[in-house]
Amino acid sequence: MTGVPASAAGGPSGARRAAAGAAAAPAASGTVPGAAVGRAAARSADGGESSGVEHGTSSGAGQGAAADAARHSGGTAAGAEDGGTAPGEDSGSAAVDGQGDAKPPRGAKLAAAAVNQASVWNIANLLTMLRLLLVPAFVALMLADGGYDPAWRSLAWAAFAIAMITDLFDGHLARTYNLVTDFGKIADPIADKAIMGAALICLSGLGDLPWWVTGVILGRELGITLLRFLVIRYGVIPASRGGKLKTLTQGVAVGMYVLALTGWLATLRWWVMAAAVVLTVVTGLDYVKQAIVLRRQGIAERKAALEEKEA
Repeated sequence: MTGVPASAAGGPSGARRAAAGAAAAPAASGTVPGAAVGRAAARSADGGESSGVEHGTSSGAGQGAAADAARHSGGTAAGAEDGGTAPGEDSGSAAVDGQGDAKPPRGAKLAAAAVNQASVWNIANLLTMLRLLLVPAFVALMLADGGYDPAWRSLAWAAFAIAMITDLFDGHLARTYNLVTDFGKIADPIADKAIMGAALICLSGLGDLPWWVTGVILGRELGITLLRFLVIRYGVIPASRGGKLKTLTQGVAVGMYVLALTGWLATLRWWVMAAAVVLTVVTGLDYVKQAIVLRRQGIAERKAALEEKEA
């Protein structure tokens, strides 16, 4: 067979040997990128007769040779096709281990940690921190001058109102602008329970609110929080509309009790607090029901997965 190149006459195995030979010398010097080596090997495998290789129109054998050559040069087939930089090309900027996996550049983990640490200081978390700081300030204002001075009680109401308003905004901002952090997940519910608990305990301590009301509300809040942690392995209990209405009603009722109200307003706040207690109990029972259903579903899904795996 005259006029046929030796690499083509050898069939597919000859093409691979030609590709490996063409890639060996440039790859050793580290001066030819993976994509260029692939093109050179493809031209050698086709005998130099197909010019379409350089434009992405090579035959199946030429493409296979290009991929083999790219791998021999320390690159990847995907990197050669995309025109990107293959691992190992950048003067040793990324080391490659025995299995060919690229190790991250030095300082990558430190940089990622710095970004995560910086992300904690976002507007949502700052509002949560403000709410935590308002708790001791509220208690001090509430108990100032014996706890019955209308002026101090008004200032305490202002601190409580700011805390409740920031509670509405920080969660919305975190979800809308993707500012959810581990700190926020832990600190936000703590801040909510702290400001509400401080207000209820102060009011009961001053004799303005029966202790059983404080016990029902705080017992429900702590119990549901514990229940969420117990069933977290099976899923997350979502916040319901009733729960949100309960939170709003509690905030309004407690705020009205913090203010030194008289007359019909004092009567009105009693009814608002009664509605808050009813919503507290009803939504608490609903969360218990959801937790039981979630646990049963989780156990059933795990059992089905194990049976499918064994089968």
